[in-house]
Amino acid sequence: MKQVVFLVALLVMATPAWAQDWEGDLLGTNGGLHGSVGVTWDSKYLWRGFDFYDDKGAMHLSADLSLFDTGFGVSVAGHRATSGGFEDRERWDFAGYYQNSLFKDESYLTQYRVGWVYYSYPELNEGESLDLQEGHLILSWPSILPVKGLCPSYAPIKMWQSDSPSRLADGNGWLHILMLDYGFSIPSLVPGKSQEQVVKLHAELLYNDGFSPTPARRVNDWRFLYRNPDHDWSHAVFGASTDFKLGYGITFTPAVYYQTTMNNSINEDDNELWASLNLKYSF
Repeated sequence: MKQVVFLVALLVMATPAWAQDWEGDLLGTNGGLHGSVGVTWDSKYLWRGFDFYDDKGAMHLSADLSLFDTGFGVSVAGHRATSGGFEDRERWDFAGYYQNSLFKDESYLTQYRVGWVYYSYPELNEGESLDLQEGHLILSWPSILPVKGLCPSYAPIKMWQSDSPSRLADGNGWLHILMLDYGFSIPSLVPGKSQEQVVKLHAELLYNDGFSPTPARRVNDWRFLYRNPDHDWSHAVFGASTDFKLGYGITFTPAVYYQTTMNNSINEDDNELWASLNLKYSF
């Protein structure tokens, strides 16, 4: 219930008093409260390389608030499988963050985000907590490469168990993610629209330093387990997406992703392909 109440509170704060079409930069272009609420459907839910719902689809609810252009923000996201049998794997993510930039007039302009996330599993029985916490730093350099629209990023992420003792024998560890994003324009895909369509390509490579979000032995009816993940490069992800502006601050984003697995200790399937559909309202 506390997760639902928190999400409702964020939605209430997103009142029409601030409602406007908004497409800001890292910190927003206008003073006030900015943010978004959205819903996403994934044909599979791959999280940090792990096939979380055993090749089944998932729905995600999300809300994000940027606090008065201070750089501080809060967000909440809920994840639930679209198939039965995974109710105890419902997860809610609560996050706080600060984001800003350095060297704004230089080619080595650095955008950064420092954040903390609490991962909660409210449907598990008492004494079976799999809750996790995360601290992360995300660094991006949008101007450092000579190719316009090509942006490298790096994210070191520290994961640890929220409870002690914990059933997560491998819940404590580091993740290192190398990312590369590229955006380019093509003619509009909507008949009658003159505005160009922006296609965004994404690639990432992840090093897993021994972290696993599931216990080393069976809990309830969990049908897949990740035991003692190797300290190695785990997987690479490639994706493509594009935004369709529907007006009134509403954006529809279809995407497709492909994962190739290099470490079977985090995923038994070598290759994964899935589609994603996102509907978001920004204010």
